Parts: sequence; C-alpha cells; structure tokens
Amino acid sequence: MTTMAKKKTSSKSGKPHFERVLLKVSGEGLGKPGETGIDGEALQRIAEEIVSVAEIGVEVAVVVGGGNFLRGATVASESRIQEATAHYMGMLATVINALALQDVIEDMGQPVRVQSSISIHSACETFIRRRCIRHLEKGRVVILAAGTGRPFVTTDTAAALAAVELHADVLCKATKVDGVYTADPMKDKDAKLLTSLGYNEVIDNRLKVMDVSAVDMCQRHAVPILVFNLMHAGNMKKAVMGKRVGTRIDE
Repeated sequence: MTTMAKKKTSSKSGKPHFERVLLKVSGEGLGKPGETGIDGEALQRIAEEIVSVAEIGVEVAVVVGGGNFLRGATVASESRIQEATAHYMGMLATVINALALQDVIEDMGQPVRVQSSISIHSACETFIRRRCIRHLEKGRVVILAAGTGRPFVTTDTAAALAAVELHADVLCKATKVDGVYTADPMKDKDAKLLTSLGYNEVIDNRLKVMDVSAVDMCQRHAVPILVFNLMHAGNMKKAVMGKRVGTRIDE
C-alpha cells in the first residue's frame, strides 16, 4: 500500500486485514428485484459500503455486472440477435452501471475512475493494467466495466481475472443473502449458512456461488473469495478488517 493510502487509515479503525480488494457487484444488486434499470437506493447503499473502506485506506477495484438491463444469452434466445452480439450489448449495460456508480461515489467525495475493457473514449478510460494499479495506489476507487471485453465470458470470470491481474488480496462477491447456504434460504427455512468452504467443494458440487471458471482461477492463484450480503450496512468494512462475515472460500 502506498504512503498516501496509509495516511488515510486511522488508528481508531485499526489496520485493515486486506489492503487491496476486488469487489464483484452483480447488475441485479443495482436494481429492484424483477425490474429493469437502476434503483437509486441500492446504488447509494453500495456506494456507501465502498466509500467506507476506501476511507480507511483500503484500495478498492469494483467489477460490475449488467443483468439489471439485459443478459446476452437470454436476449439471443428470444430474438434473432446473434449471441456474440447480445453479449456485447450486455457489456455496454455494465458500462451504464459503472458510470452511475462512479457519480454517486464521487458525490461522496471519494476519487473514482471507470475503466472499460472496450474502448468508449468519451465516457471513460480504456482498461490499462498499470494505469489501473496506479489509480489504486493513489487512493482512487476503480470501477471496471465491460467484463473481459470478449463475448461468452461472464463478469464473475472477469472479476476473478481482475483480482489476479491486480494482485488483490481477496475477491469479495456481493450478494443479497448472507453467504453460501446448504439450500436456497429464500425457499428452505432449514437452510444453514456455511461459514467456510474449500475451492474444490464449490467446484465439485457445482455450488451456485460463482462460475466454475472463476473459482478455478482464484484457486490456481490462491485468491480467497468472500461471499457476503452487501445490503447489510457495515459488512464490507467488517470483511476488509478480517471479521467473520458471510462465507470464506479458500484452500
């Protein structure tokens, strides 16, 4: 962590357990359930969580999804649009979400940059790894849009790739439930929260945490995954401080 970032860490908060984190936020997390578009309240809550950890010196990169606008595979299956084209449309949806999140975070006084894997020069920067790392070192939040820039690759995998590429200490997977359960907690009242899992347990049992390719990449590069509810105020800060929250996936 840079000198600038360290100066932002207060003794009252203590030293963060993770110095650089990659946060994955789904498009659905930015919208209202069952609706299309952006929900201002959800956007505000997520921005507050991000700013709360940036303020204590944690370097934060964010990968956003675009499912609140459209999903490429679904669009292709319901129309004559080629699936590759539909995936590019989905990438543009993630840019919309990234620009919205940027403005809300910036309005809170936190410096932020958007970098896209597809070039949109008039709206944001194009992703350049070294420039992205430099932004992080200077205390800026970086929002990464457009996935990997190629079709047929999910934003979960893009998040895992970014975590490895940017040398993140942890990949934080934001959800609307408290972590990984033995069953769907929305449907099964007896479902139990699993506080820890191994990578192989997630992969072998095809647990619906992240794409298998994303979990595999994190395993190969020893990047732990934290799955927790970002809608609960303070959870992001608890996670970066090393407190028990949600489900931790590692070796």
